[in-house]
Formats: sequence, C-alpha cells, structure tokens
Amino acid sequence: MKIDEVRGLTPDQLSETLLNLKKEQFNLRFQKATGQMEKTHRVGEIRKDIARIKTVLRSKQPAA
Repeated sequence: MKIDEVRGLTPDQLSETLLNLKKEQFNLRFQKATGQMEKTHRVGEIRKDIARIKTVLRSKQPAA
C-alpha cells in the first residue's frame, strides 16, 4: 500500500484497514508457527503498512 493511497482514505476507512491488517498479521503468525507460511515477504509488508496507517491516523487527529 502506497502512502498516497493511505493519505486519501478517511479516518474510518483507515481504522477498518488497520483492523484487517492486524487480523492478517495474526493469521500469518500462526502460519509461521505451524510451518504453513508461503509468502514470507508479506510479514514485512504488513508491518510497514500498519506503521503507515498509524502515522497517517495520528496526523489526521485534531491536536489536543
């Protein structure tokens, strides 16, 4: 997921995407533990996507 795509989403869409990525990350951890993991590169991609989304969500929140 590119940063331009992330910035174009609304905060609700970002939260939903973040939830989906966390679920996928959880599933990949189980696949790794059971030895069924095929796309090992996906773990790093998901981590970076989660970081991007969290960064953009934080910047879109009003300053308190």
